[in-house]
Amino acid sequence: MKKYITIFLGAVLALSLASCGASGSADSSAPESSEAQTSAAEESSSVPESGNAESSASETAASEAAETETGDGKTLVVYFSATGNTEEAAGYIADLTGGDLFELEPAEPYTDEDLNYGNEDSRVSREHEDESLRDVELTADTVENWSEYDTVFVGYPIWWGIAAWPVDDFIEANDFTGKTVIPFCTSASSGLGQSGELLAEMAGTGDWLEGMRFSSGVSQEDVQAWLDELNLS
Repeated sequence: MKKYITIFLGAVLALSLASCGASGSADSSAPESSEAQTSAAEESSSVPESGNAESSASETAASEAAETETGDGKTLVVYFSATGNTEEAAGYIADLTGGDLFELEPAEPYTDEDLNYGNEDSRVSREHEDESLRDVELTADTVENWSEYDTVFVGYPIWWGIAAWPVDDFIEANDFTGKTVIPFCTSASSGLGQSGELLAEMAGTGDWLEGMRFSSGVSQEDVQAWLDELNLS
């Protein structure tokens, strides 16, 4: 009888030990499962972070490219004015574009008598007839900080169908490489003609656009309409 009791107690003890072992095995697997879920969650959350970094880098590159295309160059309005009409137009252009003004002044200024086109002995008449007299010296033919200007407007009155020759000295004295150059003129009746093309040929450098002729009574509204058509950035 004792033998059977001993065998029975041994079986019970074995079953008890087996049950404890199975329970311990199940508990030890729980932390491993939790860590795996946490790792997976961290990996999953890292995907959008990588996407945001790429998007941010792309936006930064696009922004830098836009700034490069736009540039930050300044505008210069250069002009020679015999009677004040071109000066008025130049002033409007400078005001509307935020540009700087630079007046071309002959070392020997033109008087009213000099500008009497009807008198064949007047200064402009003699200069028109004899091209050697058209080399008009200016008080200044270069501009300080010239390299800072990306856009240059060049204004003048029309004399005998061409740009008044006092601007020639300025055109020949400067390098327009990399600049957008826009001629404009004033006249009572004559058009722009080939004046802009002849100046571009004389310069030999620069990106010269088609110019504009304004009447003697130019208005700010006229100038604004023209600038809108140019669509300068």
